[in-house]
Amino acid sequence: MQMNYIRELPGPEEIKERYPLLPEYAAKKQQFDDQVKKVFTGESDKFILLIGPCSADNETAVLDYCTRLKKLQDKVFDKILIVPRVYTNKPRTTGEGYKGMLHQPDPTKKADMLHGILAIRKLHTDVIAETGFFCADEMLYPENYRYLSDLLSYVAVGARSVENQQHRLTCSGINVPVGMKNPTSGDYSVMLNSIIAAQHGHTFIYGGWEVKTEGNPYAHAILRGSVNKHGQANPNYHYEDLIRLHDLYAAKNLQNMALVVDANHSNSNKQYLEQIRICKEVLHSCRHSNDIKQFVKGFMIESYIEDGSQKIEDGVYGKSITDPCLGWEKTERLILDIADLL
Repeated sequence: MQMNYIRELPGPEEIKERYPLLPEYAAKKQQFDDQVKKVFTGESDKFILLIGPCSADNETAVLDYCTRLKKLQDKVFDKILIVPRVYTNKPRTTGEGYKGMLHQPDPTKKADMLHGILAIRKLHTDVIAETGFFCADEMLYPENYRYLSDLLSYVAVGARSVENQQHRLTCSGINVPVGMKNPTSGDYSVMLNSIIAAQHGHTFIYGGWEVKTEGNPYAHAILRGSVNKHGQANPNYHYEDLIRLHDLYAAKNLQNMALVVDANHSNSNKQYLEQIRICKEVLHSCRHSNDIKQFVKGFMIESYIEDGSQKIEDGVYGKSITDPCLGWEKTERLILDIADLL
């Protein structure tokens, strides 16, 4: 086996002991999780916004961003439930580039997995303590979910992971909503099959244990656009796309039909300003069709303090070092506009 074993990493329980979820926050998390779940079951008519940086690369900037977001949440709470994106893993198509705080707690330095695991745990607990938000993260590596399992109120499975068996089975044992993105090919059937798998119970190997799950009834779809064989982006947020998925979804007889529309990635072709128009177009579709209105539960939006993106060495505070994001002023205006349009 051609691997160099560097060191054995601490287990999830040891990491959780270093940065625990305090009892007073555990009760609040349960209440918040219930609110989020009710959006996906249809018991609540609030709209979910999964919003935040493409990658959570700097603790100070992420806390600053979430503090601003909290003040905005208080203004729109009657219509919108905000779940900040605190994404600490970053999938890379070619394996090159910044892979997220899990790998590189300091983006300017080489990978340091032990300090990365501690850094992502600390970041999530600090966001909870300083803002009261319970956040979303991407489950890029199923076994690493254990380090954050008691902190997250939403989990996303990306376009390159959604076909993976271990991701699907792990999602069946998660007790918060899990969004399954369409694959980069855009194949709806792949995404729907992943939801079926996540909503059913399984017995499998996880973290060196034989485990049994009961299924996750809150597993649902995320449309993020696709890429054709020529490498061109194809959006799937238009009215016809939403109706098509609604009808396919209904035919599967799945629990809690629900969709989140990702306004960036291949839907915007990473033209981050297009997220504003895309959100408003989807809301127009919701007004035109009651089926779509009941089906679309929220948006995923990439947003940070400064517009656009930068190279790591540029060092601009609150500006994405991965995909370009909406800056704060545009973000604030968009959230207020969404509330007005609901």
